[in-house]
Amino acid sequence: MEARAIAKTLRISPIKARLVVDLIRGKNVSEAKVILNNMNKKPTRLVKKVLDSATANAVNNNGADENALYVKEARVDAGPVMKRGMFDSRGRIGHKDKRTSHIVITVASRD
Repeated sequence: MEARAIAKTLRISPIKARLVVDLIRGKNVSEAKVILNNMNKKPTRLVKKVLDSATANAVNNNGADENALYVKEARVDAGPVMKRGMFDSRGRIGHKDKRTSHIVITVASRD
């Protein structure tokens, strides 16, 4: 059995969030939490919240054992881009894209 949690439109670049998500993919949930607790990056806080939510969904909704869960799927998709303009040299308008992410984590029990 598996459970999923999705966090949409998070204000972090997908490239930066993928660096963190790649470290926990395929690991046990307890091991993934240890990895996230010991990292010093902004996306770790967001990924940890999604992982905790997916774990709680599996335990509360499906009656799974938390010690038997592992991260089956962990991915970061690109969300909508907020396009902002800034003044550039020679009277031009530059752009500063503020990217957002969708973080999807699926946990399943090892059988």
